[in-house]
Amino acid sequence: MRNRPVAITELPPSPEQEQGARMRRYALTMGIRVLCIFACLFVQGWWLLVPALGAVFLPYVAVVFANAVSRRGSGTVERPGAIERRDDA
Repeated sequence: MRNRPVAITELPPSPEQEQGARMRRYALTMGIRVLCIFACLFVQGWWLLVPALGAVFLPYVAVVFANAVSRRGSGTVERPGAIERRDDA
């Protein structure tokens, strides 16, 4: 049994909240990529390399960030009648 009260902030985010956060991270990263593509039109010289590399590598970064699962919450989640231990904690 627990000796301290359970705080609602210890619960992991709901699947809908987690998916929404992942979609926002992906959209933000791809928005930065669009800005890099537009910057390639206006930047000259060797500085052109910076937005060009951003435009090339940001899709990979966006997918990795979008697939990253949040680690918030405690390692145990109380269920009615038992305590389950999550393996990913």
